[in-house]
Amino acid sequence: MKKFLLPLVVLISVFGKAQDKENLSGFNMVSFTYKFAPEWMAYAEFQTRSIEDYTYIDYYEAKGGVGYNINKNNQAFIGVGRYGTYKNHKISQEEHRVWLQYTLTNRIKSLKLDHRLRAEQRFFHNSITDVNTNTQRFRYRLSGTLPLNNTKVQSGTVFANAFEEVFVGPEDKFFKRSRTFGGIGYQFNDSMNATAGYMFQREFASKGNTNLHFLYFALNFTIDPSDEERDIHIPMAD
Repeated sequence: MKKFLLPLVVLISVFGKAQDKENLSGFNMVSFTYKFAPEWMAYAEFQTRSIEDYTYIDYYEAKGGVGYNINKNNQAFIGVGRYGTYKNHKISQEEHRVWLQYTLTNRIKSLKLDHRLRAEQRFFHNSITDVNTNTQRFRYRLSGTLPLNNTKVQSGTVFANAFEEVFVGPEDKFFKRSRTFGGIGYQFNDSMNATAGYMFQREFASKGNTNLHFLYFALNFTIDPSDEERDIHIPMAD
């Protein structure tokens, strides 16, 4: 089954109308992971994006949740978040979201692969029209992290990471969005890493598709008080 997923995602990412809109955009993220028990972790993330104009922040996210490690290769997660979109320097749309998530991890030598499935319930408030709506969305992401100067990600490691993600939903077009990401990062110590890269995002809509070219930068912090051997996780653009 897995061998069919990646070709499907690639086909979706390149499919679209010839007259697509193009934008240069910015994507900045900071995340915090706290492993408060061997099986449990808490996660918080904050984002700003410059979608329409690279020099102007017109979107933000504040979200977090709790994850449970069923074993070293399987994790369940529940999350909530608040999201805001701005037009003409005024907030135009607010969103609250809750989601359930499952991640399966496997390795091919030093390459770590994550298969992530997510189901989202989304609640919108249009600040201009004062109208409330809601919808659902489903996501699949295949991501990989490869240490370049060590056999695993640890202090002093340079790593590459990449992912392909597809978004689907019940309204308008079934395929909502696709993302392709590639980046390089550095693990400073057991608690901090940074990643920079490029992400191509395509928004599918009946009125026409939009292509976004994100320049991405992220700082990630981890607090793990355990004495066990650590498997450092690298959060990616989300």
